[in-house]
Amino acid sequence: MELIKNRIVVKVGTSTLTNEQGKVNFLRIEKLARALSDMQNLGFEVILVSSGAIAVGYGKMGLKERPTELRFQQAAAAVGQCELMHLYDKFFSEYGKVVGQILLNSDDIGEPEKKNNLINTFNSLLESGVIPIVNENDSVGHTEIETAEKLFGDNDTLSAVVAVLCQAGRLVLMSDVEGLYESDPRDNPQARLIRRVETIDQDIKDLARGAGSNRGTGGMITKLQAAEIAMESGINMIITHGKNPEALYDIISGEQVGTLFVGHRDPQENAAS
Repeated sequence: MELIKNRIVVKVGTSTLTNEQGKVNFLRIEKLARALSDMQNLGFEVILVSSGAIAVGYGKMGLKERPTELRFQQAAAAVGQCELMHLYDKFFSEYGKVVGQILLNSDDIGEPEKKNNLINTFNSLLESGVIPIVNENDSVGHTEIETAEKLFGDNDTLSAVVAVLCQAGRLVLMSDVEGLYESDPRDNPQARLIRRVETIDQDIKDLARGAGSNRGTGGMITKLQAAEIAMESGINMIITHGKNPEALYDIISGEQVGTLFVGHRDPQENAAS
């Protein structure tokens, strides 16, 4: 697959968009919008995959905690999507940028005609200078919400699928950890960050315990699943902490940030380079 080197997919998790009280982190969203807008000004085509609809939604609805019933989770997602897009539109417009919303479910990826239409929509938005903002359509879908084997893996896997569909040169997952560690840094403050992964073998998988934050639902396992999808298509994927959106500048400059999962290049390409 021929990649578009200046096209980048950035995924932000719920823990990046909300604070410890579960409320919207306005400063973090503002910094994210500023960095992505600046990246577009530098010539990059930017796609944002955003979690957080349910968390933002139940906060907007005045609920004290995430609802347990599926129907109320879907209702919260409906409210949260409106609120998230309102915030993104507000903050991106401060930097003269236009955003567009794309909500996906499994049929959009699995059916060839819908998949082709989706690719055309992404390309048209990007060619028009619009920043697509993507999420799974939790208001009507239920697999991602209620099962352990999520449809897109808490948007980690979704972001990798989007990166492959759009032939992105790079995928960045902004999480509540700096990257992949040799042991859980919450249990072991001396845990060493693994800077580069070229192959996801069983040893690497054993390092992932699947624990997420108290506001998100994903974990390192879903990020490794995303990495496998991206790497198989030759896409480099980086995991870094969402507390510092300015790290995106270092990433596009080629500096070492978080954990880099190296995309598998085509053997013919390796021979030619």
